[in-house]
Amino acid sequence: MALASLFFSSMTLLVKLGGKRFPVFELVFVRSLVSLVIAGWVLRRAGIPRWGHNRRLLFLRGAFGMTALCCYFFAVTHLPLAEATVIQFTNPLFTALMAALILNERLYAYELGCALLSLAGVALVARPGHLFSAAAMPLDLLALGVALGGAVLSAAAYTSVRKLRETDHPMVVVWYLPLVSTPMILPLAVRDWVWPTLAEWLLLAAIGVFAQLGQIHMTRSLHLETAARATAVSYLQIAFAIGLGLAVFRETPAWSTLVGAALVIAGTLALAARRGRGAAGTAAREPALEAATVAP
Repeated sequence: MALASLFFSSMTLLVKLGGKRFPVFELVFVRSLVSLVIAGWVLRRAGIPRWGHNRRLLFLRGAFGMTALCCYFFAVTHLPLAEATVIQFTNPLFTALMAALILNERLYAYELGCALLSLAGVALVARPGHLFSAAAMPLDLLALGVALGGAVLSAAAYTSVRKLRETDHPMVVVWYLPLVSTPMILPLAVRDWVWPTLAEWLLLAAIGVFAQLGQIHMTRSLHLETAARATAVSYLQIAFAIGLGLAVFRETPAWSTLVGAALVIAGTLALAARRGRGAAGTAAREPALEAATVAP
């Protein structure tokens, strides 16, 4: 899981670097294309039928994931790395709420309290102007809204994954995200296409490779360790984001970001600990916990 967090953070760093030259839709398209090739190769090598059974829900999962990915990439290119990453890490809480509403999974007052704690952390990360001095400039409200919308859409995708566990192989579910997003995002990517140089092609390809490596190591970790413990390690991604933002972009996080990140982590880990105690090994993993470890 530590390796997965490092790969996802590296992907996010490259997205932020690439966002200075390339449109968001082009970044999403290349990332999806690389993932489509890698996931398709894995399915073929393993001899797994790739089209799945619940195709309608698989397509919906891909559409949710594609839109969430666009939101996340937009947020990364318009917000500091730390802030964009912290807001993305609210998605497991939204997943818990959606699972209760859509899948009729029980939701307790304790879990609602965890959600409110993490949302309070997001409010601190946003740094509203009337709460802070002029020295702590409020963040772009549009970018914040898009980032939070991406977290909600990620939660919708993971709620779909929860349901798909009843009918389809996990690698088929993984494959459907790039399968849906690559052709759907292509017209938008072509409209504002910026032709990369050779070095830039390598950067764009690396975004897809790092994303896929993160997915592989995340999946492996959840087979080796309980979801609650794996989720705890996944929060290294926030630490990596703060460190990379400082080292590469000279983005010094405000005190409110650090406090807000602590609240987000506390709320989600409290939820993980509660659900982890009720899980009978990795076979009973809750999707809300898995969502905490995945970039869209």
